[in-house]
Amino acid sequence: MKDNNLFAGFRRGMGIGGWLTNYKRFNVLPEAWRRPITVGDLEHFECYITEEDIRRIASWGMDHVRLGFDQIVLESASGVWREPVFRKIDEFLGWCRKYRLNAVLNLHKAIGNYCDIAEPVSLLEDAALQERFIALWREIERRWHREDSVAFELLNEVRDVPPEQWNRLAHRTIEAIRRVNPERRIIVGSICWNSPEALAFLPQFDDPAVACTFHCYEPFEFTHQQGVLQPGPLYYNRKMRYPDDAAPYREYRELVEGNSSRYDKFDRIDRAYLEHLLEPAFDFQRKRPGTTLWCGEFGTIRHCRLEYRENWMADLIGLLEEHGIPWCAWNYLSTPNDGNRFSLVDDDSRELLSPRLKEILQGKTTRS
Repeated sequence: MKDNNLFAGFRRGMGIGGWLTNYKRFNVLPEAWRRPITVGDLEHFECYITEEDIRRIASWGMDHVRLGFDQIVLESASGVWREPVFRKIDEFLGWCRKYRLNAVLNLHKAIGNYCDIAEPVSLLEDAALQERFIALWREIERRWHREDSVAFELLNEVRDVPPEQWNRLAHRTIEAIRRVNPERRIIVGSICWNSPEALAFLPQFDDPAVACTFHCYEPFEFTHQQGVLQPGPLYYNRKMRYPDDAAPYREYRELVEGNSSRYDKFDRIDRAYLEHLLEPAFDFQRKRPGTTLWCGEFGTIRHCRLEYRENWMADLIGLLEEHGIPWCAWNYLSTPNDGNRFSLVDDDSRELLSPRLKEILQGKTTRS
């Protein structure tokens, strides 16, 4: 959808992970060690992102920052808040105001819905966890009630669940926020990890201050090539190029899934193929012209050759801009212990990895 007045300041953004989410990978920890916050975690939260990082992001021409955080980072138990972390987010929002950046507060991982590991109890099947989820958003609204440059993204990448389960919880959470703030900008994604195809499962919200979001990490075997957290790319263990002949992509699908039919109509993996993948989002846009559609996440794994990362991002951002869809890249910086690093800056200088990458993020895209 085209920019409207409510979301006009959320056109081009940068995601921040590795700070209050993805600060360590839970899949390598025993179950009992996943939820506690250690002294080392608190030290990391205090200093990992600074005002200088926000100034730098603003200097690239971004107009918003998407801050991911985990539920356990903000609360030690239901209704028991971690005040030092809330103060740090408050400081972050002050930096955003100083450099004229809007902010998206994104609950990246909720108890019962971690996008990358299975949990013993599902958020969407547990009434107590749902009440706790809604209470957290009420508390976030209470604390930043007067921050009108902030949007709330209810939950990152809902797992593959019956859509009505998530839609009910999203509706209840929106209602809880609306009782105290009728104008809060709210962002809602669908199931299946925010895939474009799942947008069709979202209800009509009939609320111009509610935007819908999707993510794009396709072709997965390219964006997650040789990644250590997903078994398919780890098993195939091959460097992938973009653009490229479709043969290695077919080989991956045959090896991992036993079926490469998704590539039957394509001899090359290039901009035309990305356009085909995004068609469900474009269709959603056509059918719901009054709803803001925002691509809240996309990126490529850090160890992919930079030239191919640039090519993919140029084509994807070019398509989003062509269709008037605002976007937010993933991500600014990743911790070294993040199994799948998607960072776009150098670890030490924190400058973008190339001049071309900066031009791409500024919308000066050139086709691959």
